[in-house]
Amino acid sequence: MQDEYITQADVPTATEDGEASSAATAQLQSQLEAATARADENYNKFLLAMADFENYKKRIERQFREIADAGRRELLKSFLPVIDNLERALSFEGVSANALREGVQQTLKGFESVLGMEGVKPLSIKGQKFDPKIAEAIGTQAAPGVEDDTILEEAEKGYTIGDDLLRPAKVIVAKQSPE
Repeated sequence: MQDEYITQADVPTATEDGEASSAATAQLQSQLEAATARADENYNKFLLAMADFENYKKRIERQFREIADAGRRELLKSFLPVIDNLERALSFEGVSANALREGVQQTLKGFESVLGMEGVKPLSIKGQKFDPKIAEAIGTQAAPGVEDDTILEEAEKGYTIGDDLLRPAKVIVAKQSPE
């Protein structure tokens, strides 16, 4: 569709009888009506595009929610066998301390296995230099013969998921008392 524009040459000069003026007015009126119709058509297309975009956004949000829910369900399902093992261990009467310890160790291995399948790895930082990016110092302790800021003990393990820190380790750090 080609747009029509009025130029100075298109506007007739006024004549004494006024016929040219009426023709020009009629031409301008028809051009205005055509432009208004095109503007209305474009506005309607704009409204349809906006409605389509809103529907697209809602559909994508719903799909992302469904994907996240499916992932969460799969993760939770992988913990169910570990819970079953804990329930079995607790159901036995007269279990010795060693048997209970072994059962808890097996359950811990089950949890570690599930975390490993999800890409979660524990940090092993005992004996290393304290790094506030991966550990949180919850205390200090004098340790003769150990360099300052060396991690002496992990109160809670830290974990990574891929290259990202999932949880910082909580550690006790060596600090020599000032003499």
